Amino acid sequence: MSMAHLAGIARDEAEGGPADTKASLFTIGDLAREFGVTLRTLRFYEDKGLLSPRREGLNRLYSRRDRGRLKLVLMGKKVGFSLSEIKEMLDLYDLKDGQALQMRVALKKFQEQIGVLERQKQDIEQALEELRRTVDVVSGLLRQKEAGAA
Repeated sequence: MSMAHLAGIARDEAEGGPADTKASLFTIGDLAREFGVTLRTLRFYEDKGLLSPRREGLNRLYSRRDRGRLKLVLMGKKVGFSLSEIKEMLDLYDLKDGQALQMRVALKKFQEQIGVLERQKQDIEQALEELRRTVDVVSGLLRQKEAGAA
């Protein structure tokens, strides 16, 4: 699922679109179970300003908007963005008149991250190739030793 697709889901949920049939409030436990994260992680994201649940006594209640933002945070982390980069993109998304700006900033960041991941992929492919050659050499040496011992 792409970040753009998730942004659309988050927007729909925040604006009461297609996800309007879902519950409108979620507890911290609800979100932790749904997304497979710890309560501590959700509180950490709240401390970083990525989520802003409302409080009823000691309970945190998350809106569809928070749920959508959490989806974006987790997707952003999965593709290698830092929390500060994710927050910057989310904050721009929240600007009512800044959607074109948000899209340009997000697009630039996505393209930069693709470059980072492509370089990492090349480094991993090179490391795998070198490791396979080493396995071949060591396997050959081992076969020679075993043949000489027999």
